[in-house]
Amino acid sequence: MGVVMEVREPTPALGPVEPDVEAIRRSVSDPEAFVAVFDRHFDAVHRYLHRRLGRDLADELCAEVFTRAFASRGRFTPHEGGALPWLYGIATNLVRRHRRTEERRLRAYARTGLDEAVSVDEDAVTRRADAGLLGPALAGALAALSREERDALCLVALADLTQEQAALALGVPLGTLSSRVTRARSRLHARLPDHVHGTEER
Repeated sequence: MGVVMEVREPTPALGPVEPDVEAIRRSVSDPEAFVAVFDRHFDAVHRYLHRRLGRDLADELCAEVFTRAFASRGRFTPHEGGALPWLYGIATNLVRRHRRTEERRLRAYARTGLDEAVSVDEDAVTRRADAGLLGPALAGALAALSREERDALCLVALADLTQEQAALALGVPLGTLSSRVTRARSRLHARLPDHVHGTEER
């Protein structure tokens, strides 16, 4: 399954902050400058959407993420991580429109062990050899989370945002984001097999 959770402290440097800020600033008067942001971050945003909703919806929604970002570029506020946390926030808002699709996919995978909508994340499998065995259990645990908890956890665990960046992406206070991640981790630990608890967080 594409969603392979390793809840860990992510690397803080997500992207080139200054080039993003400069490109977005210039794009206000020169729209073509925004192409640099698209080129730099399209793959990462598409991968995030793919892991959560499958390839077909990722293809559809990724274009909408950048359309919305372009329309609101004049309101972009620079922060750590450049444009990527901002783009992930837009993507997460779009995922919410398809919350039932995501939950149905997760529950179906938990039940059958087959996820035809999402290709195997080979990097994640390399990081954890038993990912294939954990997938169905993990999918069921994710489906049982609230939307807010799942969004917070996915931004930290899938998108490699720091908690500060995830809070900015979701437009919530850091304390709220931290509480959601803590609750999500606790619920995952309660539902997943005992032998994976040591690998879920590092």
